[in-house]
Amino acid sequence: MRKHAVSNNNQQYKIIGVDDEYGIIDSLKVFLNKSGYYFVGVTDPVEAIERVKNEHFDLMLLDFIMTPLHGDQVVEEIRKFNKDLYILLLTGHKDLAPPLETIRRLDIQGYCEKSDKFDQLLLLIESGIKAISQMKTIKDMNVELADTYKKLEDAYLGSIEALRYTVEAKDSYTRGHSDRVSEYSVLIGKDLNISDEDLNTLKLGGLFHDIGKIGVPDHILLKDTRLTDDEYSEIKNHPAIGAHILSGATIFNDIVPIVKHHHEKFDGNGYPGKLKGEEIPYLARIASVADAFDAMTSRRNYRDALNVDFVKNEFKNNAGTQFDPEITNAFLNILENNYEEILEIQEKYK
Repeated sequence: MRKHAVSNNNQQYKIIGVDDEYGIIDSLKVFLNKSGYYFVGVTDPVEAIERVKNEHFDLMLLDFIMTPLHGDQVVEEIRKFNKDLYILLLTGHKDLAPPLETIRRLDIQGYCEKSDKFDQLLLLIESGIKAISQMKTIKDMNVELADTYKKLEDAYLGSIEALRYTVEAKDSYTRGHSDRVSEYSVLIGKDLNISDEDLNTLKLGGLFHDIGKIGVPDHILLKDTRLTDDEYSEIKNHPAIGAHILSGATIFNDIVPIVKHHHEKFDGNGYPGKLKGEEIPYLARIASVADAFDAMTSRRNYRDALNVDFVKNEFKNNAGTQFDPEITNAFLNILENNYEEILEIQEKYK
């Protein structure tokens, strides 16, 4: 009964044997089939490489001295596309085995002298199968954990999205603002040739940069006249509130600096950290320009949208004080040469 149970379990694992002697392959096939293993024998090392490339095998028994390729050359090729295959090297004589350095470099798990008796080889195979089984269990657990973590992240992202829409539903100015800031930021980032990863961070950062306004009282957020000093102090808390909300999930780690510092000024007179120049995170400096542009070109309760020529002058006059000069120049270039893209974004999020 015990042998039968082991045989059934062994059939889960596929072993490929590679040796240019047919007699060795036949002996291995008889022995391993009797031990309950699923075995495929190949006498051509080049064919073996193709079989491993196109089929799944858990373990390889590989002769060292073969033609037209030696075993270490076979492993060299296989490791280019398969890092997981468990490989046991078979040698006719111990002194013909490859150097230990080669075995380590190619991640060969072990080697064994050929013999008429396969007891030692069977022990190595059983040890290999246990290692393979443990690695499979670990991989399955990691996949399961990753899936669970992804579901938690998605749920958290959904909650934050709901908060964003709650903020944007409060008044007509806020509605569409984050979407436009997100797209303007990406436009600037592309003009500055930043990486795709940073462009994605800018996109998300723009979408959530004002999430902290959920913590600002409605009577301040919806006020149709200019804010008092006390009210302005209250609204200046929203970057820190937003950063605190988003810091609860690692998926937002990269965008927290944008959310927290998009109201910093290049001369150090912004908030909340009074950071100056390059102390301000680079992506936050980009979002700052995008945010200011949308604020100036959107209709507010106490004024109409400002025309683009006035806005250009504002950026020129405030480069080096409120805004990063390099980023300002990039955005002015967009306004001069690609203004139709700006208009498309504005039309999209009216």
